[in-house]
Amino acid sequence: MLIKVITNLIIRFLLIFICRVDKKALLSVPKQGPAILIGNHVNFLDAPIAYSYLFPRDIISLVKEETFNNPLLKFLFKTWGSIPIKRATADFEAINNAIDVLNEGKFLAIAPEGTRTKDGRLIQAHTGIVIIALKSKVPIIPIVQYGGEKFLDNIKKLQRTKITMQVGKPFIVYTSTNHPGKEERQQITNEIMYQLALLMPEEYRGHYSDLNKMTTDFLNFDVNIEKSTHISLREKVSNTIRKYFSTAKNPAA
Repeated sequence: MLIKVITNLIIRFLLIFICRVDKKALLSVPKQGPAILIGNHVNFLDAPIAYSYLFPRDIISLVKEETFNNPLLKFLFKTWGSIPIKRATADFEAINNAIDVLNEGKFLAIAPEGTRTKDGRLIQAHTGIVIIALKSKVPIIPIVQYGGEKFLDNIKKLQRTKITMQVGKPFIVYTSTNHPGKEERQQITNEIMYQLALLMPEEYRGHYSDLNKMTTDFLNFDVNIEKSTHISLREKVSNTIRKYFSTAKNPAA
C-alpha cells in the first residue's frame, strides 16, 4: 500500500510539469466500488492520469499481457494491481479475475477499445466488456479524457498539455440472458461506447460520431450510487499513510 501511495504521489508531481488536467468532473466518481470504470485509450498518459487523480480509490485494471514485458510498465501496473489479459482470445481466467475484483467491492478499469488510438478518436470496441458487465451486475461509470493526443507536439514546444476529463451517468447492462449472441453483444458494446462519445467533443467521437445510431435498449440508468465528497490530496495521503501504519501495528485489524 505504501509503495502505491508513493508511486501515485511521484506521478502526480511529474504530471504538474507536463500537463494541465481539468479534473473537476472526477468529484462525481464514488469513493468506493464495486463499479466498472470504462474509458477511451489515447496514449501512455491515460493510465497515470486516471490512477493518480482518482487516488485513493482502489482501482484494478485489465492490461494487455505484452505490457508486462516492459520493466518500468511492469512495475507500475503490478503496483496498481493490474490484471494481464491476452488479446485476440477469450481469456476467461482474466475475466474471472476481473469479476473477483468487483466482488471484493473494488473498481475495475477497462478500455473497451483495447488499444491506443493516438489521435484521440474513438475506434470500434471489443465486446469483452459485455461479459464482465452481465456477470458482475455492477454499475458502469463512463470516464473520458481528451487533449492528450497533443502531448508530443506540445512537449517539443516546451508547452504543457491541457487534458480534460468528463464523467457520464452510471448505468447497468441488462438482458434476458447472461449469454447473449454475437450480434446482441455487439449492440450492447455500441450502446456502452456511445455513452463515452456523448461526453466528448464531436471531433473525438470517431467510429461513434453518428449519435442518431445511438440506442439504450440494454442500458438501465436507474442507478443510485454514492457521490464522492471532495478530499484534498493532503488528506488523501494522510489518511492512507495512517491506515497503512495502523494495519502494520495491528495485522489482525
